[in-house]
Amino acid sequence: MKPSMRVTTAALLWSIISLSPLAAWAQAFPIKPVKIIVPFPPGGTTDILARLLATELGRKWSQPVLVENRAGASGTIFSEQLANMPADGYMLMLTATHHVINPGLYKQLKYDTRTAFSPIAQVAAVPNVLVVHPGFKPRTVKELIDFTKANPGKVNFGSSGTGGANHLSGELFKSMAGVEMMHIPYKGAAPALNDLLGGQISVMFDSVPGVLPHIRAGKLRALGVTSLTRSAALPDVPTIDEAGLKGFDSTAWFGLYGPGNMKADLKKKLSTDVLEALQSPGLHRQFEEQGAEPGTMTQPQFAAFVNSELDKWAKVISNANVKID
Repeated sequence: MKPSMRVTTAALLWSIISLSPLAAWAQAFPIKPVKIIVPFPPGGTTDILARLLATELGRKWSQPVLVENRAGASGTIFSEQLANMPADGYMLMLTATHHVINPGLYKQLKYDTRTAFSPIAQVAAVPNVLVVHPGFKPRTVKELIDFTKANPGKVNFGSSGTGGANHLSGELFKSMAGVEMMHIPYKGAAPALNDLLGGQISVMFDSVPGVLPHIRAGKLRALGVTSLTRSAALPDVPTIDEAGLKGFDSTAWFGLYGPGNMKADLKKKLSTDVLEALQSPGLHRQFEEQGAEPGTMTQPQFAAFVNSELDKWAKVISNANVKID
């Protein structure tokens, strides 16, 4: 065979391989409806963000993107199911920070969070804010730390319940500031917020959208935002990091996952399409109305971020000896 014929044959073989069913399928995805499961009840932030994203992806893909709610056990019931599903991209899960907190709280999970899922994209981040009752003496983060050190165990903070993201924000604050505060768990953020407004508790970490109306009305005082960058909704409120507690970061975030062992090309396509959808002007505006900042991480960056969050919250839970009854 002449050299030129060998080159031509090799090129032909490569063309056949590159157009194999697997490669062609990855390029054509999706060819049928996609489901995004929210492992929490309808109406919450996770559910709202999932439906906004699904609408935009449906337009982009020219395929229906359906959202279903399958709540239970802080998201762990459906997570276990997803871990055992085909990694073909047609069944995805949009969940919240709970996903990286749960392994530290529940020792009997039937899956390994690091290997059972394919992190695809951080969909959004929602900063929390440290708020106090206006009658509470401290007016800055530093004053709060100094006051708490001078009154160990006498300052209380409320949360939506033991092991929740706002509870662990408080535990992270205690650990990094070297202070003692008494945790008061409630059955949900609403009753905790009501007691903060009434002065029964002094301090709370809560989402910016949840407390923003009360801050603007002067019913609560914001001391610091928990993200490393200021919130667009509260531009005059410093981050806790800026206020002196360097490195403090306790942002609520929402991520899209598939089952583990998803092919790299499929993860890349899903991540790219989601990031493009998040940058569409309409979706960007709708997220901002929810107090959410659209994600910008690449798929590898998000996967590394998930692992770092697993490490961080496991340490916080262990150090604070947080236990779920």
